[in-house]
Amino acid sequence: MASQLQGFLSRLCRTRYHTPYLPSSVSLIQFSTMQVTSNTLMDKPMDNQIKIPSNFNEHDVLNQLSDLLPIRCSTSISKPFTEKSPKELLKSRAVDGFLSPGEKLRGVFIQRLRGKAAIELALTNVGIDLTIDIVSEVVSRGNLGGEAMVVFFNWAVKQPTIRKDVDTYNVIIKALGRRKFIEFMVEVLKDMHFQGISPNYETLYLVMDSFIKAHQVSKAIQMFRNLDEFGGKCDTESLNVLLQCLCQRSHVGAANSFFNAMKGEIPFNCMTYNVIIGGWSKYGKIGEMESCLKAMVADGFSPNCLTFSHLIEGLGRAGRIDDAVAVFHHMEEKGCVPDANVYNALISNFISIGDFNETMKYYNAMVSGNCEPDMNTYTKLIVAFLKARKVADALEMLDEMVGRGIVPTTGAITSFIEPLCQFGPPYAAMMIYKKARKVGCGISIRAYKLLLMRLSRFGKCGMLLNLWDEMQESGYSSDTEVYEYIINGLCNIGQLETAVLVMEESLRKGFCPSRLIWSKLNNKLLASNKVERAYKLFLKIKVARQNDNARRFWRAKGWHF
Repeated sequence: MASQLQGFLSRLCRTRYHTPYLPSSVSLIQFSTMQVTSNTLMDKPMDNQIKIPSNFNEHDVLNQLSDLLPIRCSTSISKPFTEKSPKELLKSRAVDGFLSPGEKLRGVFIQRLRGKAAIELALTNVGIDLTIDIVSEVVSRGNLGGEAMVVFFNWAVKQPTIRKDVDTYNVIIKALGRRKFIEFMVEVLKDMHFQGISPNYETLYLVMDSFIKAHQVSKAIQMFRNLDEFGGKCDTESLNVLLQCLCQRSHVGAANSFFNAMKGEIPFNCMTYNVIIGGWSKYGKIGEMESCLKAMVADGFSPNCLTFSHLIEGLGRAGRIDDAVAVFHHMEEKGCVPDANVYNALISNFISIGDFNETMKYYNAMVSGNCEPDMNTYTKLIVAFLKARKVADALEMLDEMVGRGIVPTTGAITSFIEPLCQFGPPYAAMMIYKKARKVGCGISIRAYKLLLMRLSRFGKCGMLLNLWDEMQESGYSSDTEVYEYIINGLCNIGQLETAVLVMEESLRKGFCPSRLIWSKLNNKLLASNKVERAYKLFLKIKVARQNDNARRFWRAKGWHF
């Protein structure tokens, strides 16, 4: 120990700092910087130059050195995750109060906590009233991995407000299958069977469709054969679900082969044949449809309206419109009353060849024959009229649709507005928008953006600003695209001050408009001799663009600040 202390003191003598805390018995002359002429910085003092008294206390020297040179030690061992106090919980909730419950729960997984216990405790500390809708939002949105989704779901089913039934498990199975997390989906199925919960036909549809969508057709068929291992049954309804999934995903050949392989093992019904005929009808395969129809009749099943609708659709796709009409009349001669599906198939055939006279002929026959048109009927007719630029007929058909009490869906309204925003003034599109709002139909954010774009191009700023307010009242928030449409419209009519205010608002919210929009506004300001205004806005955009580039860099690195 004495030799270690001598070495420490010898290194200390080469420093430039005065050391008043050393014991008085140790000579300070040896540590003075005045002796640099006799000893260079690289020289080591002689052992006989350091005299250690007999009553020297090493502990006192170390204590005094620790007071002189304090070292703040920080342990590398992370603190165990403990439950937050009520004050800390209130503080954290105030900070993330603008987030939705689903975003708060997904934010737990950004922290990359270690261990399921720590994650579950963090999820509990979020402190929200969990519902099945929130569970669906967490697993369906965002970019959680398969393992994170399963961990969250296992925590969710332990909560008292979540029922542990097949409908709840269908939520996670649908989310996992949609993102092609097949292995995790199978594990959830096994856990579901272990918990004593039997899958229903919706579960089977979600599983089969997930396999087929991931191009794992053989595994889907194998899953059907092994349904007993997961609590399911290989019956006729299960077979129909599998065949329907295969036909919807354009695997009609595989569906037909498996259909032939299952003859004699599983009893068929009329729906089984209709699924195969419907699959072939999408491709206009007349020979395959006829052979399946013959097998259907030989098996003792009579064709129904769904069968005839598939036949008419297939003949129309094959270009045999006259044969499709003959099938329709043959159906009526046999006493089979056509339903909406049959009329819709026939109407679609005439729309495909652009024969609107025959289209309206069979529509009027449909209405006079006490067959109520449905949503598909009006959607096909209105979209066809709009694509043919028969706007007046489309608006008349929309009025008749609303008059019959059929409220258009949000997707249908978007499909009506989209073709109208590709040609001509925006008046017809705004009429459809107002009619839809009047009957209480929801408007999608895409429809709002289409209308804003069209109004902006034609400089209808009064209607543009009113539509912007209505969009925000509907619960939609403005993004970069919306702000660009507003600024562009204001620039087109010369309201530069209002355009600058909208630009500054977008910058405050973190949205940086494109260089094209900024250049347009800047040139307008310079042309109006508002140089100072343009320069101040330039400085703000410069800072906003730097922040936007920094955010892009962060997110590219996986940093979500």
